[in-house]
Amino acid sequence: MKATIVTYSDDFMMREAEELAKAAGYTVAMVIGLKQVLKSEFGVGEGKAQELAAVVDENGSDVIIVDESLTSAQANNLARLARAEVIDRERLILNIFAMRAATAQAKLQVQLAELRYELPRTKDAVRNSTAGERAGFMGMGELAVDVKFKALRRRMAFIREKLAKAETSREVQRKERAKLGEALVSLAGYTSSGKTTLFNRLASESKEESPNLFTTLSTTTRSIALPGSKKVMLSDTVGFISRLPTYLVESFKSTLEELTYADLILLVVDASEPLETVTTKLMSCIENLEQLAVDPKKVLLVLNKVDRLPRGSADISLGDRFAALDSVRTSATRGDGMRQLRNRIVEKTRRIGSGEGHRGTVRSGRSEGSPRAT
Repeated sequence: MKATIVTYSDDFMMREAEELAKAAGYTVAMVIGLKQVLKSEFGVGEGKAQELAAVVDENGSDVIIVDESLTSAQANNLARLARAEVIDRERLILNIFAMRAATAQAKLQVQLAELRYELPRTKDAVRNSTAGERAGFMGMGELAVDVKFKALRRRMAFIREKLAKAETSREVQRKERAKLGEALVSLAGYTSSGKTTLFNRLASESKEESPNLFTTLSTTTRSIALPGSKKVMLSDTVGFISRLPTYLVESFKSTLEELTYADLILLVVDASEPLETVTTKLMSCIENLEQLAVDPKKVLLVLNKVDRLPRGSADISLGDRFAALDSVRTSATRGDGMRQLRNRIVEKTRRIGSGEGHRGTVRSGRSEGSPRAT
């Protein structure tokens, strides 16, 4: 299906919106950048909505993707005007998650996120379709919106109950790992930064690797051997993305919680991208880690994909903004920096211990006693 994308006139946002659309299986006909997206009854200005309708008619797009959150009324108004399906950023991400979900737990998490997405939109849709409806003589009975709401909430409660049971099982597994005295090291980072490739390299595994966004939606944990006969548990988690809705983070809490229990977090960044892009993505990752209340002292920045950097290029410098983060350079594909990374994991987990680290907040400034980025 062909799609026309409406996003902000920012190079990073335009590239990311296009990547998301392609990950969802769309052929991108055009990307339109605007200074302001979310406004008026159409989600964009009325004049821009008219222009968009003409563009879609000309390029034959089946779908309009608006890189913002829309109300059901805005999406419906724009769809009627442009005579094309309209989906917003949240729906697009949910569609990708639904395509990528492979495990029972991941599917439940996606279902929960979808229900939370639909809740306010169902309220609007039902109210619009039942305008003037009464609940019965003298107010007895229930409105359609109330019936629909209760059904959605019952379904959400059922899914949360199943996820809670899965969390109980993971808690048992964590206690068993603690008995072995092995530290837990978790991979985190922006989606498509090379986390799974790095996991495969360190754990001698063969998990699916892909340049597509959100290839990993569930946690995989393996025991790996390090220098000095040391062993740690290494886990791979779902990737972050900018402007990730809070309810999506909460829906995937059972997966992302591995980061809060970890003794060390390898924060993976694609260092081959432009410095401005690296900085933007790193800031987004830090905001997500802050939301999860992760201790910044547990974070080791992994500047990955250095094999793609031009020969003779200067050392990557992220400046004072991320000076609190210690770092190591790697190429998970070629194997560069693997010995240094393994040694740093040994060093970091020896200092942190086997899970006694406290929770805290990740900050982009320098914290007392934290080594500077290299």
